[in-house]
Amino acid sequence: MATDTAADTTTEDPSQTPQVDADAAERQSALRVLRKVAPYLWPADKPWVRRRVVWAMVALLMSKVVATIMPLFYRDATNVLAGEGTPMIAVGAIGLTIAYGMARAMNVGFQQLRDVIFTRVAQRALRTLALETFQHIHRLSMRYHITRKTGGLSRIIERGVKGVEFLLRFLLFNIGPLILELLMIGAMLAYLFDVSYLLVVAVTIAIYIWFTFKVTEWRVKLRRQMNDQDTDANQKAVDSLLNYETVKYFGAEEREAGRYDTAMEGYEAAAIKTNYSLAFLNFGQSLIITTGLVAVMIMAAIGVQNGDLTVGDFVLVNAYMIQITVPLNFLGTVYREIRQALVDMGEMFDLLEQPAEITDKPDARPLKVTGGEVQLENVHFGYNPDRKILKGVSLTAKPGETVAIVGSTGSGKSTIGRLLFRFYDVGSGSLRIDGQDVRDVTQTSLHQQIGVVPQDTVLFNDTIRYNIAYGRDGATQEEIEEAARAAQIHDFIERLPEGYETAVGERGLKLSGGEKQRVGIARTLLKDPPILLLDEATSALDSETEHEIQDALRRAGQGRTVLTIAHRLSTVAEADQIIVLEQGEVMERGTHDELLEANGRYAQLWQRQQSEE
Repeated sequence: MATDTAADTTTEDPSQTPQVDADAAERQSALRVLRKVAPYLWPADKPWVRRRVVWAMVALLMSKVVATIMPLFYRDATNVLAGEGTPMIAVGAIGLTIAYGMARAMNVGFQQLRDVIFTRVAQRALRTLALETFQHIHRLSMRYHITRKTGGLSRIIERGVKGVEFLLRFLLFNIGPLILELLMIGAMLAYLFDVSYLLVVAVTIAIYIWFTFKVTEWRVKLRRQMNDQDTDANQKAVDSLLNYETVKYFGAEEREAGRYDTAMEGYEAAAIKTNYSLAFLNFGQSLIITTGLVAVMIMAAIGVQNGDLTVGDFVLVNAYMIQITVPLNFLGTVYREIRQALVDMGEMFDLLEQPAEITDKPDARPLKVTGGEVQLENVHFGYNPDRKILKGVSLTAKPGETVAIVGSTGSGKSTIGRLLFRFYDVGSGSLRIDGQDVRDVTQTSLHQQIGVVPQDTVLFNDTIRYNIAYGRDGATQEEIEEAARAAQIHDFIERLPEGYETAVGERGLKLSGGEKQRVGIARTLLKDPPILLLDEATSALDSETEHEIQDALRRAGQGRTVLTIAHRLSTVAEADQIIVLEQGEVMERGTHDELLEANGRYAQLWQRQQSEE
């Protein structure tokens, strides 16, 4: 274990600047998280939330007052039974015992009342933050989403939201109340006995807190390593399951299991270190508390022997020390979890602070489509600054016209579709719809006016009806069926045992490629957009299915401006205009017959594909 020791030495050495910087960054991150969480507890626009917080704190204060007074009944009952001292209430031992029981019940009652009052506040904060995170992820750019890891992202969100709930509950109702209870009990010890009792208790608590915080800081680093390994293992598992078919095709089950086990091996090693450090922390805490408890009890026992204290006083000291010990033991757990919650929430707030690359201008207006003309003028674009994809592309699709964009792989065909939908912004030049630059209109209105049928239609793991209805919120069953008929899939759906309520499976895997495409076309037809983008919508299908889908697409394009991105030239021969792209530049443009007659690049591609077929 020499490696672990070396690693620990590096971590603990305060003289090393990187570690000091890391600790400072950690504290800054914790303060940032607390600042971000505070508005959920005290929102300016939600008076009912603030009222509940105040009443919860009142209930909390009452429970601590009762908890501090409660041992006094226990002391007096003991003194009455032992024939010593004067009880604070002139009743017998039975009456004092009943009073002690009532005080305990009131203490628990106020605590539960506090939880009941605060539950709505905590759950509202949890729901609000989860919703904000979900919405923000959808606002992030395509560039972010094509590089993210779904498994790791979902785990960050899951841990972060749970961390919020934990922090709201325990920071308010454990750390704060613990400090209050310690102060009240310390004051009672100094008032009823001697300042020396308070000093011993204060020193014990100070050493306990110092030890707990020191060891916990070390454990947080180990816990973060464990989290990283957990995230990595989860990401590998999700990625492998999403690619189940590919794994089967290549007989790679053992390979995938090996990758997953390697990640879990790292998690296992980090978890073992974490558990070892937990045992060390728990033993150290117990040793400190027990030493303080024994010291105070010895002082009280000497007082009883000397006749300065009663047996009831000895019992009272013991009751107060136990009352301190229980929350202090809990402090170690709460502090560890709060530190971990802060780390988890920090990761989630990092995600929330991830800037959205594509945003609406402050004065952005809704897109108004009068005819549906799409115009690209001298458009330059590259996913990376050092690699240009489009180099001065210009084209115009007039209202109701079908324009096909063809070219070899990597020529920039699909990039035009992504720019039209504004997944990315053009580097220079402009992309306009009916004379309006897409950067000057709201993204919501832009997306409403464009329908997309992609190469591989991905469906939700729900019913066929849900997936078609996704095209327009609130669509009736009649409208859904009408769209299905137009996409030539209604009869197929009707023949299924469960009809439109048939589940399509994860990503639509229970349907064939052609069936998925028809569902996608029906979904787009239900949306009824004036502009239609077909992004190689049939390239993944066999020839017979492609022919059937082409008929559905032809019907879908009637009365709309259609941009078709195609690999197979036979599917676009009837287009009003064909744009030939090569290496991001327009090489040729014209109708099918005109381009064949020109005997250029298009004619070469056509002849090659015809000979292959």
